[in-house]
Amino acid sequence: MKRTPAFLFLTFAACACQATSTQRPVEAYASGAPKSADDNAELARLYDEDQADRTPAGGGAIDWTLIGPRDQRRETEIKALYQHGDLHTAADFHHAAMILQHADEPDDYLLAHELCVVAISKGDASSLWLCAASEDRFLDKIGRGQRFGTQFKSNGPDSPFHLVPVSDAMTDSLRAEFHVPKLEDARKMEAEINKSNH
Repeated sequence: MKRTPAFLFLTFAACACQATSTQRPVEAYASGAPKSADDNAELARLYDEDQADRTPAGGGAIDWTLIGPRDQRRETEIKALYQHGDLHTAADFHHAAMILQHADEPDDYLLAHELCVVAISKGDASSLWLCAASEDRFLDKIGRGQRFGTQFKSNGPDSPFHLVPVSDAMTDSLRAEFHVPKLEDARKMEAEINKSNH
């Protein structure tokens, strides 16, 4: 399956995702999962690779033609580890979720969301934002409005970013519980993203 390229939002994001059109999250939290001697080293390595691909040395351009196949390989490895029951700690679940929310299928976003729920239950507050973002990506992918307002899209590298339509079912107070900015702030971020791209 061919993926379309995505772009990294450097101010808030440690990652981006590929979708039918370019997406960009307002991602405020990288992995802050409690560290444990029982953390799966392979999951940590895959996570570190995923993040390194999205933060090139010296702020250079990201080569999505290289990263797309790497993402697919990592997703395959994560799914194998998941299927074998090799996720145990909060960090394990967070690392797997972060990689899966870079996938391209609704079921991958849904699984990422579910893994975040487990990470949160194991004490990882940094997974709250990722839990919201993975839900938003899932909803957008199935053609529904996002709820939290974490997702921005562009139709290509020369097109402006826009906030993906947001359902009015979510309140800012609940967004705050997930470490997500107010919807008004997300709308302001749209202008900032586009200003930084010119």
